[in-house]
Amino acid sequence: MAEDKYNRKNPAVKRILQEFKEMQSNPSLDFMSLPLEENIFEWQFAIRGPGDSEFEGGIYHGRIQLPAEYPFKPPSFMLLTPNGRFETQTKICLSISNHHPEHWQPSWSVRTALVALIAFMPTSPNGALGSLDYTKEERRTLAVKSRETAPTYGSPERQKLIDEIHEYMLSKAPPVPQGNQESKVETQKEENENQQSPQSDVVEGITETLPRPAQDDEIIEEPSETPSNANVAQTSRSVPAGPTSQQQLLQTPEARIPKQADDRLFTWAAFGLTIAIVVLLLKKFLKANGYGAVFMNES
Repeated sequence: MAEDKYNRKNPAVKRILQEFKEMQSNPSLDFMSLPLEENIFEWQFAIRGPGDSEFEGGIYHGRIQLPAEYPFKPPSFMLLTPNGRFETQTKICLSISNHHPEHWQPSWSVRTALVALIAFMPTSPNGALGSLDYTKEERRTLAVKSRETAPTYGSPERQKLIDEIHEYMLSKAPPVPQGNQESKVETQKEENENQQSPQSDVVEGITETLPRPAQDDEIIEEPSETPSNANVAQTSRSVPAGPTSQQQLLQTPEARIPKQADDRLFTWAAFGLTIAIVVLLLKKFLKANGYGAVFMNES
C-alpha cells in the first residue's frame, strides 16, 4: 500500500492505517476486508454467512466507503453478492451505516461494522431500505452460488482485490449444509430426546423393580432383589431347618431363667451361713462372760 502518498497527520488517514494494521495482525475467520491500493477510503470485504442459518457456508462480498471525516462520521455499506437479505449495489440502511449517523460512535471501526453486519443477516428486514425478504430455500440456493465465483465489480484493481479476498474466504468457510432447515431442527430435537432417554431408562428400570406378587412357579435368583411379599409367602409354605433369629431371641430369656435361680439360691445360702456364724460367735461371747449357764438352765 502506498502509504507515503497520504498525510499521516490527518485524523482519518491515521485512523484508517491503524485499523488496516490491526486487521492484518489479527485476522478473522468470519470476514476479510482490505483497502484499495490507490484509495484507502474504499475497502472491499467479504463476510461468511452466520452459522445455524440459511446463510451458513455462503461468502458475501461488499464494499465500504469511508467518509473524509471518519471516524466521526459513519461509513456506507453495499453488498455485491446476491444473498436474499440485502439488495446488491445499494447502500444498506443499518444503524451502523451513514443512513443513521445519530447512532454512530467514533469508537466503532470497520471490524465492528462487519461483525454487526453478520449479525444483521438472519434478522427480519421489517421493510428497511435496501432489504429483501427471500424464503429460506432461496437464500440457501444463493449461499451455494456465492461460493462458485466472486462477483464482478469496478476496475481491474477492485476485481483483483475481490478475487484475492474470495480465495481466502473460500479456504476458510465451511461447506453449505445439505438438506433443509426443518430437517436440521428435527435432528436437533432427536438429539435432545436421545440426551433425555437415559433418564427415561432409569425411570423404566425403577418401575420394573417394583414388588410383584409371588407366584408358585417363580424362581428368585437374586435374594437381594426379592420382593418382601414373596418372602412372606415362602416362609408360610416352608419352615427352615435351623432356628431363625427371631426364635433365638425368644429362646434367650428361657436360657437365662436357670441362671437367675442359681443366683438366688447362692444368695440365700450365703445369708444363712452368715446368720449361723453370727449365732455361734454370740454364744461363744456369752459363754465366755458367764451367761452360758443361764441359757443352759433355761433351756
